[in-house]
Amino acid sequence: MPAALAHDAVRGDAVQNTVLAAADWRERAAAHQERADALTADHRARRARNERHAIEDFLFEYYSTKPGRLRRWHPGIGVALADADEHAGWRWYGTDGAVTALDLGAFRSERGEAAGHIRRLLAATAGRSAVLGCFGMHEWAMVYRASDAGRRHGLPLRLGGDGTDAVVESHPLQCTHFDAFRFFTAEAAPRNAHALTRAGQVDSEQPGCLHATMDLYKWSLKLEPAVPGELVLDCFELARDVRRVDMQASPYDVSSYGLAAIPVETAAGKSEYARRQRDFAARVAPLRQRLIDICDQILAA
Repeated sequence: MPAALAHDAVRGDAVQNTVLAAADWRERAAAHQERADALTADHRARRARNERHAIEDFLFEYYSTKPGRLRRWHPGIGVALADADEHAGWRWYGTDGAVTALDLGAFRSERGEAAGHIRRLLAATAGRSAVLGCFGMHEWAMVYRASDAGRRHGLPLRLGGDGTDAVVESHPLQCTHFDAFRFFTAEAAPRNAHALTRAGQVDSEQPGCLHATMDLYKWSLKLEPAVPGELVLDCFELARDVRRVDMQASPYDVSSYGLAAIPVETAAGKSEYARRQRDFAARVAPLRQRLIDICDQILAA
């Protein structure tokens, strides 16, 4: 069978599928698995040693994902696979003869409402200007006046408890991300410029927020298998890079992981943090747009 053929048998509603020959899609799947293994190698090695990592474990625990899931390659909407017996048994796939593809109608019937919400959130975020004045204070607000037992990460505070509290008290809190705000201590929450809510999330997200950028990984997972595996790994890799900066700018001492602090309590640190925000906002924009486009395909009549 040629590598790319128009094929009407497994159309997935209005989407015309292109069929990949077995040799072609297996090459893509193998490259995907090799990349996924490289991205998760350190985590898997630590897990085998029963060793914790306060920065990178977040990507697997907060987002409730195992490395094995990242290895699973999906072609995405509009691509059908020849001789793909292993895909035929996966959820939301359909097979006609020797050709297997995403059953877009079945996926839409079960996941259409979620896709609609994700699309609204991502489009609203993309339509706003980046806010660069928060300086990563969300992590500081999560430990404001907290006891050692109340801290989320098993790392020492770089400035100590009193020093950390003083930084929060001398900076206006301008968090726009509900899933960060909900972890603020009871004393820190009233200090935020806005009392954020889940219901108002679509109205508050903005593209300069590091956590909104990390969450693109979450949305790509929620849209599987409509999202190509390569795009999921792009989102994961970006989330990993953002997470490191997120913790470098936090009140925690991350030197034990070989990372330098971004001292956002200083003018130089603020400048560096804002520069990183701009860089991440530029990097995430095309990935966000690709997920918006996938949502449009899912929701199209």
